[in-house]
Amino acid sequence: MQLHPPSPFLEVTDVKTLRRAFGAFATGVTVVTTGGPVPHAMTANSFTSVSLDPPLVLVCIDRDAVMHRCLNMTSSFGVSVLAAHQEETARHFANRYRALGAAQFENVDWLPGEVTAVPLISGAVAHFECEVWRSYDGGDHTIFIGKVLSLRQRTDNDGLLVYQGRFREITSELREVSA
Repeated sequence: MQLHPPSPFLEVTDVKTLRRAFGAFATGVTVVTTGGPVPHAMTANSFTSVSLDPPLVLVCIDRDAVMHRCLNMTSSFGVSVLAAHQEETARHFANRYRALGAAQFENVDWLPGEVTAVPLISGAVAHFECEVWRSYDGGDHTIFIGKVLSLRQRTDNDGLLVYQGRFREITSELREVSA
């Protein structure tokens, strides 16, 4: 094993460098949705489990995002964990120039949640319907914690992830790594 001398620390205020460093951590890709008379969706990779009892998840939303305003005006949201074949859907809901409101769902297969009726993306590997439980300041983002009201999981599809700023696939083949 070759040891390298420590590199000098980079200035944390360099946003591009910080984004690249954060991108070294692979994350799943989700679409977060709100329903109601003006539904909205956005692609997000800042999603994680928080607690099993009560069942809680979190999403981190930029304060300038349309979704931030939507989550502040609603009591529920959905999270669809995208399958490997859904990169186009991820890109659609990440596009800031797409139509808004119900029009953004016109070319996407979706179904209403059974409990909250929030739009959920068809074919996703998992769906969560959540009630907004708490929200916390997270710098330029807000951390929204949702209490899981319902969930669905499919086991016949692999997941989509983002790593180093590019979409990748998770496969269900597990390989043991020995030391």
